[in-house]
Amino acid sequence: IFCRFPRMSSSVPQGHTWVRQVKKEDEEEDPLDQLISRSGCAASHLAVQECMAQHQDWRQCQSQVQAFRDCMNEQQARRREELQRRKEQASARR
Repeated sequence: IFCRFPRMSSSVPQGHTWVRQVKKEDEEEDPLDQLISRSGCAASHLAVQECMAQHQDWRQCQSQVQAFRDCMNEQQARRREELQRRKEQASARR
């Protein structure tokens, strides 16, 4: 059978590689990393990354994923409340 695409060599890793790259000083921080840092959920995000690096299987990291999800949901709720409060204060000043 003819195939246009070359076969991938066996040296190519399969699946995800969960390696945290070291940031160079002159590189800008990833916007997603900035968001997580500002959220106060960086520790739970790091726990997910470490679990994934150790197990290479997201199914074994469900408690860490759930903790990160809960943290981000709480942060988003606080953010919505703060925005609503600011909007109400701005309306009261008019």
